[in-house]
Amino acid sequence: MMGSGPAISKEAPTHESDHTRRPSHPERQLSDLEKETLAAYEGHDADIPSNEGYVLDERGELKRKQSIALSQKAAKKSIETNGNGAKDVEKAGGDVSTEEDDSNIVWWDGPDDPANPLNFKPWMKIVNIALVSAICFVTPLGSSMFAPGVPELMKEFKSDNVELASFVVSVYVLGFAVGPLFFAPLSEIYGRLPLYYICNFCFFACNIGCALAPSLNFLVGFRFLAGVFGSAPLTNGGGTIADLVTQEKRGKAMSGFVMGPMIGPIIGPVAGGFLSQAKGWRWTFWVLTMLSGLFGLLSAVFMRETYAAVIIQRKTDRLRKETGNMELRSKLDVGLSPKDFFLHSIIRPTKMLVRSPIVFLLAIYVGVIYGYLYLLFTTFTPVFEETYHFSAGIVGLTFLGLGIGSLVGVAFFAWSTDRVFKARKEAMEAAGEEVADGAAMQPEARLQALLPAYALIPCGLFIYGWTAQYKVQFMVPILATVLIGIGNIAVFMCVSLYLIDAFAFYAASALAANTVIRSIMGAVLPLCGQKMYDTLGLGWGNSLLGFIGLGLLPVPWAILKWGEFLRKKYEMKNL
Repeated sequence: MMGSGPAISKEAPTHESDHTRRPSHPERQLSDLEKETLAAYEGHDADIPSNEGYVLDERGELKRKQSIALSQKAAKKSIETNGNGAKDVEKAGGDVSTEEDDSNIVWWDGPDDPANPLNFKPWMKIVNIALVSAICFVTPLGSSMFAPGVPELMKEFKSDNVELASFVVSVYVLGFAVGPLFFAPLSEIYGRLPLYYICNFCFFACNIGCALAPSLNFLVGFRFLAGVFGSAPLTNGGGTIADLVTQEKRGKAMSGFVMGPMIGPIIGPVAGGFLSQAKGWRWTFWVLTMLSGLFGLLSAVFMRETYAAVIIQRKTDRLRKETGNMELRSKLDVGLSPKDFFLHSIIRPTKMLVRSPIVFLLAIYVGVIYGYLYLLFTTFTPVFEETYHFSAGIVGLTFLGLGIGSLVGVAFFAWSTDRVFKARKEAMEAAGEEVADGAAMQPEARLQALLPAYALIPCGLFIYGWTAQYKVQFMVPILATVLIGIGNIAVFMCVSLYLIDAFAFYAASALAANTVIRSIMGAVLPLCGQKMYDTLGLGWGNSLLGFIGLGLLPVPWAILKWGEFLRKKYEMKNL
C-alpha cells in the first residue's frame, strides 16, 4: 500500500542528483531548456540515467532492507532442504545474514562491460536514438494531422454534431493523460524495449482502426487508444537517451528527440490538409500507419534494451541459476514489487493535487491554456473555411502560426531564463555571497518570465477574434496566433521547470498531476468552441477566452509572492 511504501526519488530531477551524485570534476550539465524538455515530455525523471538507480529516503531504505532480509530468509529456507526435509549442507553454507553482502551484489563487469548501454558501439547508439526520435515525431504528428479533414469526415458520416467534430480531434490528447501513468512504472518493471514493441504495434493497429472506421463512435474510441499507446515513446524516450549517452554529451542527442514533439504538431495539419483534399481524410491515418509500421519494424531489428535495472536483473537471474547462490542481488534492486510501482505512479500525483495548493493551481492554470490550444486546433478549419473560404488543403497552412509561435516561445524561454539567472547571480555576487556553478536559487525565480509570456495569450486571442470577425486580411489573424503559440509554450516550460525545482523528490508526480489535468482540459474544453463561436461570434467568443485568461493573471503573481510560504506550509512528505 502507498501509505507504507517507500518514497522513491528516481523521479527526482537534477537538483536532487546534484546533492547526492555530483561529479568531482567539471562537466557539461544539461541546460535548463534541455532538462525541462526531457522532464516535460517524459513525465518523470529528467536527467538521471537508469545506471544510477534509485536514491531512497529513510523510510524507503528501511523497506529495502526489510525486503532483502525477507528474500534471503526465503532463499535460506529453499536451499536448506532438498525436498525431503534434510538440510543440504553443501548449498546452505551456514546461516543467511540479513545484512547486505557486497560479494553478492551483481553489477557491470568493469567500466568497459559491453552489456552496459553506455558502452554500446557508436553506430548502435545513433540508430537507437534516431529511432526513438522518429517515433516521438510520429505520435505528436497524429494529434493534429487529422484536424483539417474533420468537415469531410462529418459529411461522410452525415453528422452535424459540432461537439463530436471537436472531440474526435481532441480525444487523442485524453489518451496522453492515461498512458504515462501506466507506461512509466511498466518500463521500470519490464524494461523500455517491450514497451516500445507493444505500444508501437498497438499504435499501428489503432490507426488502421481509425482508417477503416465505420462510424464516428468507432473512430473516437480508436483515436483515444492511439493517444494512449502513442504516449509511450514520449514517456520513455528521454530515459533511453539518458541510458545511452553520458550527461556531458547528452545535449546533442536530446536536440533530435525534442524536435519531434516540437515540429510534429506543426507539420501534421499542413500535410493533413493537402492529403485530405487530395485523397480523403482516411489517408491521414494510412500515412500514420505506414510511418509507425516502418519505424516499428526498424525498432524490432535494431533497438536494444537500455534500462540498466532490467539488464542487471536478467544477469542476476542467470547467475543465480548457474551458481545456485540465491543470495545474489542486483545492485539496482530496491525491493519494490510491481504493486508498489503502480500505486506510487498512479496515486501519488492525485495526492499532490489534493494536498498542494501550488500543484492544483498550476495544473488548472496550464490546463486552461492547453485547452485553448486544442480549441484553436479544432476550430481553425471551420473558421478559415467559412470566413475566408479556404480549401481543405490551404486551411492546413493556418496552423503554422501556432507552430512558429511555439518555436519562438522556446527561444524566448531560453533567453528569459538565462537573463533572470544571470541577473540573480550578479545580485548575489554584489551582496558578497559566494556563487558556485549551478547554485540553487528559489524555485519561484523560474516564474518571473511567466507574466509577460502569459499576457501574450489574451492579447493574441483578442486580435485573432476581432480581425477574423471583420474579415481582415487572413495573415493578420494567423499572425495573432503566433503570439498565442509563444505564450503557450513559454508558460508550459516555465511551469514545468518550476515544478521540477520546487518539488525535488516528488517532481515527477507534480509533472504527472499537471499532465493529467491539462490533457483532460485539452480534450474537454474544445467541445464548447464551435457552439461558443456560433452564439457569440468570433470577436466576442475569443474575447471571452481572453477575459478568462486575464482573470488568471494573478495566479503567477500570487505564487511569486507566496509560493515559498505555501511550499513550506504544505510540504510534501511521506507520499
